[in-house]
Amino acid sequence: MSKPHRPPSGRTNIASCIVATIFLIFVVIIILIVFFTVFKPKDPKISVNSVQLPSFSVSNNTVNFTFSQYVSVKNPNRAVFSHYDSTLHLLYSSSQVGFLFIPAGKIDAGQTRNMAVTFSVDSFPLSASPDAAVHVGPAFNEGGGQPGFNNGFRVGPSMEIESRIQMAGRVRVLHFLTHHLETKVRCRVAIAVTDGSVLGFHC
Repeated sequence: MSKPHRPPSGRTNIASCIVATIFLIFVVIIILIVFFTVFKPKDPKISVNSVQLPSFSVSNNTVNFTFSQYVSVKNPNRAVFSHYDSTLHLLYSSSQVGFLFIPAGKIDAGQTRNMAVTFSVDSFPLSASPDAAVHVGPAFNEGGGQPGFNNGFRVGPSMEIESRIQMAGRVRVLHFLTHHLETKVRCRVAIAVTDGSVLGFHC
């Protein structure tokens, strides 16, 4: 005659729960380590490669020009970066003189996307304020030259504008974790008032 089956004791149930809990904690720790070392979201990097003014004119102390800026945006994440509509602001003497929308798009994991933005800037007066960044000599002394010179040539009156790019978007890690990211870059651009040539820029 077989012996009746005894139900598991309370101690056995508690031990099983403890083992299962320890195992789950271990799995969670491993997932967090992998996430923060491999899949940790990183903000994209914006690099300004070139700034140009294809057209430029000054008349009666009023200036108007076409502004072109070439940038590259790198997605350092292991997932696609989907960015929303972005903006580029152009300022002179702390006042906005130009504005452009950059359409939404996607940048594949680990890839770099090149962008070129060009738009016409409406005429605006050159400020007479001492802080308006209209002066003699370059705003940036690149290449180790002496102040007031650009590659050995004398630089005349110059003005300074500032460009600001702001880009926001999201990445989806492991197909279910969504993270919102944002990046921005500011560049000061020195321009020769005589002919509109770009003397230099610093971001």
